[in-house]
Amino acid sequence: MPDSDSNSNKIYHEIVEALVAMHRLTDGYTPGHEDRTAELCVEIARQMGLAPERIELLHMAAQVHDIGKARIPQGLLNKPGRITEDEYATLKTHVQIGYDVLKKISFPSNLAEIVWCHHEYLDGSGYPRGIDAESIPLEARILTVADIVESMSADRPYRKAMGMQAALEEIRRLRGTRLDPTVVDACIEAVGRHFGDADASAA
Repeated sequence: MPDSDSNSNKIYHEIVEALVAMHRLTDGYTPGHEDRTAELCVEIARQMGLAPERIELLHMAAQVHDIGKARIPQGLLNKPGRITEDEYATLKTHVQIGYDVLKKISFPSNLAEIVWCHHEYLDGSGYPRGIDAESIPLEARILTVADIVESMSADRPYRKAMGMQAALEEIRRLRGTRLDPTVVDACIEAVGRHFGDADASAA
């Protein structure tokens, strides 16, 4: 008799792959960013000792965490230099758009919630809801840190990479205020161990 849980997981993965494939038709950058962020999320989660099923859920969430950007004009996503307040407000809507799409799918556990919270901060200064501390799922806290590191350390359509060291310095700066200190420490360790950054573990 087929394993229903295994079949369900296969379907969930296929849905994620379909969403990513659709996004690639209009955006040549974001899906690749999501893939790299998902890889780092997995390494952080393993460093923290999360259960395999939670790591699997986090990986899927990370693969589609910016799916809402499919509704944002490419000209704005790729705009070099400073953006206006109105443009920033438009960019921020990608989180709510992504959540509104993903919540319609019966994903396991809280995948849509993880995506909804990936720009929320511990001190309540994030968006879209300004929630804080324990209201933010651990998986979302991991995704937030991985997103920052990948975004800063890789080339973006509108600027060159700032480098891994700059990314790690940034999460150290935000450690304990906006970012979960345990996640930051695990990320620094994971980068040093799995991504070849010789100075990643330096305090």
